[in-house]
Amino acid sequence: MSAAVITVAHGRHGHLRRQEEAIARLDPPADHRIVVALDDPAIASVTRPDTVVVEQAVAADGLPLAAARNAGAATARAFGADLFVFLDVDCLPAPGLIQAYRQASGQLASQPSLLSGPVAYLPPPPADGYDLNDLDQHPFHSGRPAPGPGELVSGGDHRLFWSLNFAVSRIVWDRIGGFCEDYRGYGAEDTDFAMLARSAGVDLAWVGGAAAYHQWHPTTNPPRQHLDDILRNGSTYAQRWGTWPMEGWLEAFAEQGLIRRTGAGWVRVEPAYAAASEVADDQK
Repeated sequence: MSAAVITVAHGRHGHLRRQEEAIARLDPPADHRIVVALDDPAIASVTRPDTVVVEQAVAADGLPLAAARNAGAATARAFGADLFVFLDVDCLPAPGLIQAYRQASGQLASQPSLLSGPVAYLPPPPADGYDLNDLDQHPFHSGRPAPGPGELVSGGDHRLFWSLNFAVSRIVWDRIGGFCEDYRGYGAEDTDFAMLARSAGVDLAWVGGAAAYHQWHPTTNPPRQHLDDILRNGSTYAQRWGTWPMEGWLEAFAEQGLIRRTGAGWVRVEPAYAAASEVADDQK
């Protein structure tokens, strides 16, 4: 089974460089390596010589992550790949990732499945960088199933799908139909993809041994830098599926006074509304 490892990148050159080092250690190796560069021509100087770099423009309203993943899959198909493996630019694959996904795809050939591997979040790296030989010492994220090597957990909750480490056969990709390109910027496009999979009768299976290790980078919780993207994409998701995604973050934004709930969903808090609310609170 020919496998392609696909990554979408915009900046994060240091993370991508370390990912390229980890991909070179895959055993067995991937048949194809594809990086979709979003308005970032310098990425070609970071990747290995055998990596195929696909250039894609960025619109003013955010990174087209969904469209970029579709472009990566289309490139993998053109190379004849049977298995599309997606890794976020932050993620370092375990050496056995390709083998684990290949084996799971073969085992589940008669049961269309979206394959997802466990992820561990790494602490800040030491001065000389992460030791690729010691990554398996870090615990996996407790919010997702993490089966042991060679184990499969089928019948997963599609709402727990995450796009930072997953694989899908070409046949199942076609059944799902790829990512919805109505989304721009951060958030919801991966949850939408999982709902498309569920609607198409595609199971979610967690694959032991297909591990990835998320490299540390500064962030905020909730991610205020992505607030406008989350509101826009959340509204798109609600129109398509009838509910809002990322409820935990939305509630946290509301607690910080950044957004408020309306009959139609969530909107930014305008200064005049915030001032009026503060006066009302003072009069209680």
